[in-house]
Amino acid sequence: MIYLMVFMLFCVLYFFSPAKAEQKEEVKLEEIVVTATRTETPIESAPASVSVITKEKIELKAPKTIDQALNDVSGVFVRRGKGLMDTLSAITLRGIPDQKRTLILMDGIVLNNPYTGNVRMGGYYPEDLERVEVVKGPFSSLYGGYAMGGVVNFITKMPEKREFTFKTGYGSSWNRGEAMDDLRRTYTSYGDKLWDKLSIFLSYGWQGTNGYPNDLNIRSSKPSGTYTGGEYVTYYSSTYGVSTGYLVGDKGDNRWWDDGITFKAQYEFTKDTKINLSFMRNRYEYNYDNPHTYLKDASGNPYYLGTSEYTFLNGAGGRTQNTYALGFETNLYKDMKMKLNLSYLDIEKDWYVTPSTSAKIWGCTTPGSTCGYVTNTPAESYMGDIQFTIPIFNNQILTFGGSFKHDYAKTKDEYLSNWKDEDSKTGVLRSESKGKGRIYSVFIQDEIMFLNNLTVYVGFREDWWKTYEGYAYDTTQTPTKIESYPSKSKSSFSPKLAIVYKPFDTTTLRGSIGKAFRPPTVYELYRTWRSSTGTIYLPNPYLDPETAVSWDLGIEQKLWKDAKASLTYFENHMNDLIYRKSTGTNRDYINVGKAESRGVEFEIEQRLEKWLRLFSNFTYTDSEIKENTAEPLSVGKRLTYNPLWKANIGAEIEKSGFSAYIVGRYVGKMYADDRNRDYANNVYGSYDPYFVVDGKIGYQFTKFAKLSFSVDNIFDRKYYQYYKAPGRSWFTELTLKF
Repeated sequence: MIYLMVFMLFCVLYFFSPAKAEQKEEVKLEEIVVTATRTETPIESAPASVSVITKEKIELKAPKTIDQALNDVSGVFVRRGKGLMDTLSAITLRGIPDQKRTLILMDGIVLNNPYTGNVRMGGYYPEDLERVEVVKGPFSSLYGGYAMGGVVNFITKMPEKREFTFKTGYGSSWNRGEAMDDLRRTYTSYGDKLWDKLSIFLSYGWQGTNGYPNDLNIRSSKPSGTYTGGEYVTYYSSTYGVSTGYLVGDKGDNRWWDDGITFKAQYEFTKDTKINLSFMRNRYEYNYDNPHTYLKDASGNPYYLGTSEYTFLNGAGGRTQNTYALGFETNLYKDMKMKLNLSYLDIEKDWYVTPSTSAKIWGCTTPGSTCGYVTNTPAESYMGDIQFTIPIFNNQILTFGGSFKHDYAKTKDEYLSNWKDEDSKTGVLRSESKGKGRIYSVFIQDEIMFLNNLTVYVGFREDWWKTYEGYAYDTTQTPTKIESYPSKSKSSFSPKLAIVYKPFDTTTLRGSIGKAFRPPTVYELYRTWRSSTGTIYLPNPYLDPETAVSWDLGIEQKLWKDAKASLTYFENHMNDLIYRKSTGTNRDYINVGKAESRGVEFEIEQRLEKWLRLFSNFTYTDSEIKENTAEPLSVGKRLTYNPLWKANIGAEIEKSGFSAYIVGRYVGKMYADDRNRDYANNVYGSYDPYFVVDGKIGYQFTKFAKLSFSVDNIFDRKYYQYYKAPGRSWFTELTLKF
């Protein structure tokens, strides 16, 4: 597939060379970004590698989730293994693994969960977005923790005129049971600007699917008993590595629904003074229908392994989250600008059910007994940020300010009298843990224009971090564990230097070096729990923050008319990475890791008039664990969830009411095991290399109405991303805009 992509790229360069391009000049508006500097900056002058996905591109792609809008961006890896139903989806940048090391913002509000640092994308709707800004590289100097790999900022709409949108659609897998079946989707929004002062925006979206069976039931050996069916297969086990096991069935169709409501209002007192507020409520829930066994007993009836029937079962789960935000900006004195943002992230419920060994398909072995437990983690974050920007000496812009963030999370495992009903709590606590954290910060950045074509950015940030009131209670340990943990304080200094040089109008050179950090989460510090296999997972209240020193060099070159290319080399040197250490049957966290990642990002695009854009990009990321006393056999291995190669090639067409988007996406082999033992491909539990092609066409048949049809995984590629990945599926949608 790589050779095919190279060939297609060659064709692009040949057929659309300067000799083929028309010479008509067009006036183009300068593209502005905010995330890279916290101020409005032309993208060509930004002190980092920045990618912007506009509202028009999002509408053309029509992703079902907000993270899928980034699928074709260089240097970005979106891990979403089973469509909508993936609660462990992640956006990572430049080979720095795990969502907790990439900062995710929504209108500047931190979405990283205070419990684990992850981000659950369910319930957010791409139709709400005005644009997405992706800033790659270390950005703790401006944004503090989590921004080790970079920052992704989802920016929502604020209308300038009255507008109404209604969308509805239906789709399913091409072959029943191979991808998301019966996907239904509805979205509506209203926006207006009243008296040239008050802007309002309100939207609601809902989507749901009957899913498909993606989670298999594989036993490490052939179960005893008299039956027919099943087969020996190769699979990956975190305990045994790549092994041969016995496939006895699957855990049923993984069903899903989510919805989201957004309300925003903004009032402009003057041109420079405005206040805005917003509210978002996002929910999702997943469950499974009855499992499928591939075994039959002597009478030809379905056989579920008797006392091991619980191995066919998966519990339900869901989340309800509210986000409140208030912002104010004004000019204080002459050209000094001030921005104040306050927000509150309230995770009402974040729960999932784990069936126990006594669970049956219909409920419990013994009515009134316990046959599972529900884990629920409500959490909250209070955040505030104030920023001042002032020009100095006609060639400098000084940005400075401070912020605070208070986090709290509490986890409870409670036994259930019926694993199929998360509200059937028995009143008996299995385990509990909780903790708090807070960070106070000050930052400053000086943008100095030494020459008309040379700008230097110097930034510093100091974060004071503290965790406290940590507590754990666990009845599964002998004796019962009850522990109150001590508080811990730490500070982190995050400097950054960046240079942007434009030797010619068509050439931009960039270079930067900086330090970033990530404080440990409440989960890593205080959460203790026992797995179904008896392994006890222990926290560590003495963990230190992880750090990274990163640098990059890049060039962006305009070629001929409406063609440009860019090339960036980057390196990340990570220290004090947090790993699990095995001690007998226990697994506990310690700071032991050193790792490096280095690579190249390349992208090229050609526009023809206004109706056709051809693009291609690839990312090469070589990552390696350099030190790990918790798991010495992992040294020299690649970091987890990091494909060596990632590439995209595609086209966007918009002409005379017709629109089309097609993209081929290649993702290389990656590992979930830090010893890289999951090397086999096309087996359950593996992360396979894959090349899939997605496409969408649409037609604006009236001024107000548009009909579209899309197909994902057009060539129906079969592969695993731990779970069985979705096969070919289709979706058709009607959009009305007034």
